[in-house]
Amino acid sequence: MENFPTLEQAARGRQGDPMRHPQGGGHHGPSPSSNQQQQQPQQLQQPQIPPASAIPLLEPQGPPQLPPQLFTTAAQLLDLTDKKLVLVLRDGRKLIGVLRSWDQFANIVLQDTIERLYAENLYADIPRGVFLVRGENVLLLGEIVRQCSCEDTILQPLIMSPMQDLDKDDDIPEPYRQAPASEVLKLKKQAEERRKRKDKKRSTHLQALGFEPEHSGEILF
Repeated sequence: MENFPTLEQAARGRQGDPMRHPQGGGHHGPSPSSNQQQQQPQQLQQPQIPPASAIPLLEPQGPPQLPPQLFTTAAQLLDLTDKKLVLVLRDGRKLIGVLRSWDQFANIVLQDTIERLYAENLYADIPRGVFLVRGENVLLLGEIVRQCSCEDTILQPLIMSPMQDLDKDDDIPEPYRQAPASEVLKLKKQAEERRKRKDKKRSTHLQALGFEPEHSGEILF
């Protein structure tokens, strides 16, 4: 006959065997704490550093490039758009207006244009409205900058260049004073006739010495 263990012996054997009856639960296999301990080393693993040959080398940068509007091309008109300008044409005419449009040939369109005439200590303004100027006729072009007061303590240090105030008339320096256009035109024609007679006499003396004056002084600078 086979000897079977009694109930007490079987109970004692189960309590002594940790694989049969693990503490903290009745299921078999590893406990949740052991799973967390196995996952922690995987999370703490540092990313692999690629070899030095795989890291792209940063090429040294050259000197900083100037913006296109600083070059001597029509692109320099970019910063002058919607600003009040003064133009001196090759024939001596002086125009003042707001630059609204331009192209790659420096053909410009001025708005609210006035033609200013000077004669002796007088000046006069003739309204011209919208004025189209060919780029080849422009001798001198500049921006009229008037100091615009800024009382805001926050914006004042941010202003890098003087602001324009288009609603404010230009300050006319002494001793010029405004006069009717007809009077200024009359004086201007008289001055032109005197200049032409003087240039003609000078060119005659130069030709006698073997010189040929260029343009005969027709272009005013």
